[in-house]
Amino acid sequence: MSGIVCAIRGGPDCRCTVDQAMALAQSTDLPLRFLYVVNRDFLSCISDSHVHTVSEKMHHMGEAVLLAARTKADTLDIPAETVVRQGEVGGEIIGLCHDLGADYVVLGYPRVQREGNTFTTNSLENLSGRIERECGGKVVLAQNNR
Repeated sequence: MSGIVCAIRGGPDCRCTVDQAMALAQSTDLPLRFLYVVNRDFLSCISDSHVHTVSEKMHHMGEAVLLAARTKADTLDIPAETVVRQGEVGGEIIGLCHDLGADYVVLGYPRVQREGNTFTTNSLENLSGRIERECGGKVVLAQNNR
């Protein structure tokens, strides 16, 4: 199996990432999978008594984010599937790429570095290199120009 993995986290900044992934799917005729990762690192900041509840709510939020992306793809007749995973974000992206034999991975490239971003510019570039080395797929960084 092959295709395109598009990792998103939701919010207005991911629109261009979704658009880039859909354009790539249209130009390559490869299947598209939108991925949302419930960030295990974030969950480590939550008290043990609340981890399950917060994790469950984040999972549901991820499903909603993915539904919005898939609905947008549906309007353009682009077949897309959705996947929610929980763990370390980079590891889960790589894991799905391995599972699917992904040809491409589309990642958002934040226009502004903010505290709380999962990836800084440097760590995103490191992850991109790791994906290409370990999975053999090409990483596409979608620039957010909005």
